[in-house]
Amino acid sequence: MSDPLIAPHITPDMTLLDVVHTHPATEAVFRSYDAKAGACLLCTALFDSIETVAARHHIDLARLLNELGQAIRAQLPA
Repeated sequence: MSDPLIAPHITPDMTLLDVVHTHPATEAVFRSYDAKAGACLLCTALFDSIETVAARHHIDLARLLNELGQAIRAQLPA
Protein backbone atom coordinates (compact mmCIF):
# COMPACT_ATOMS: atom_id res chain seq x y z
CA MET A 1 0.00 0.00 0.00
CA SER A 2 1.45 3.37 -0.97
CA ASP A 3 1.60 6.37 1.31
CA PRO A 4 -1.15 8.80 0.26
CA LEU A 5 1.06 11.75 1.23
CA ILE A 6 3.65 10.89 -1.41
CA ALA A 7 2.80 11.81 -4.97
CA PRO A 8 2.99 8.50 -6.88
CA HIS A 9 4.68 10.10 -9.87
CA ILE A 10 7.57 11.49 -7.79
CA THR A 11 10.14 8.82 -6.99
CA PRO A 12 13.47 9.03 -5.13
CA ASP A 13 15.40 8.16 -8.30
CA MET A 14 14.09 11.18 -10.23
CA THR A 15 16.49 14.08 -10.73
CA LEU A 16 15.74 17.51 -9.36
CA LEU A 17 15.56 18.72 -12.96
CA ASP A 18 12.94 16.09 -13.84
CA VAL A 19 10.77 17.15 -10.92
CA VAL A 20 11.07 20.93 -11.32
CA HIS A 21 10.60 20.74 -15.09
CA THR A 22 7.43 18.69 -14.75
CA HIS A 23 6.13 20.42 -11.61
CA PRO A 24 7.41 24.03 -11.32
CA ALA A 25 5.67 24.46 -7.95
CA THR A 26 8.28 22.13 -6.43
CA GLU A 27 11.03 24.70 -6.93
CA ALA A 28 10.03 26.41 -3.67
CA VAL A 29 10.35 23.11 -1.80
CA PHE A 30 13.89 22.55 -3.02
CA ARG A 31 14.80 26.18 -2.28
CA SER A 32 13.51 25.75 1.28
CA TYR A 33 16.36 23.27 1.85
CA ASP A 34 19.13 25.53 0.52
CA ALA A 35 20.14 26.84 3.96
CA LYS A 36 20.33 23.32 5.40
CA ALA A 37 22.39 22.18 2.42
CA GLY A 38 24.63 25.25 2.52
CA ALA A 39 24.16 25.72 -1.21
CA CYS A 40 21.49 26.24 -3.83
CA LEU A 41 20.30 22.70 -4.54
CA LEU A 42 18.97 23.65 -7.96
CA CYS A 43 22.35 25.20 -8.82
CA THR A 44 24.60 22.44 -7.51
CA ALA A 45 22.54 19.24 -7.71
CA LEU A 46 20.13 19.72 -10.61
CA PHE A 47 21.16 16.46 -12.27
CA ASP A 48 21.29 14.40 -9.06
CA SER A 49 18.48 12.18 -7.83
CA ILE A 50 16.26 13.26 -4.96
CA GLU A 51 17.58 10.30 -2.98
CA THR A 52 21.22 11.29 -3.56
CA VAL A 53 20.59 14.90 -2.59
CA ALA A 54 18.72 13.88 0.55
CA ALA A 55 21.52 11.52 1.62
CA ARG A 56 24.29 14.01 0.84
CA HIS A 57 22.67 16.83 2.81
CA HIS A 58 21.12 14.76 5.64
CA ILE A 59 17.57 15.59 4.54
CA ASP A 60 14.75 13.25 5.56
CA LEU A 61 13.81 11.64 2.24
CA ALA A 62 10.23 10.77 3.23
CA ARG A 63 9.62 14.32 4.44
CA LEU A 64 11.06 15.79 1.25
CA LEU A 65 8.90 13.53 -0.91
CA ASN A 66 5.84 14.46 1.14
CA GLU A 67 6.57 18.17 0.76
CA LEU A 68 7.05 17.76 -2.99
CA GLY A 69 3.75 15.90 -3.20
CA GLN A 70 1.99 18.62 -1.22
CA ALA A 71 3.36 21.32 -3.53
CA ILE A 72 2.13 19.40 -6.56
CA ARG A 73 -1.31 18.72 -5.10
CA ALA A 74 -1.70 22.39 -4.13
CA GLN A 75 -1.45 23.27 -7.83
CA LEU A 76 -4.04 20.74 -8.99
CA PRO A 77 -7.52 21.97 -9.83
CA ALA A 78 -10.08 21.20 -7.14
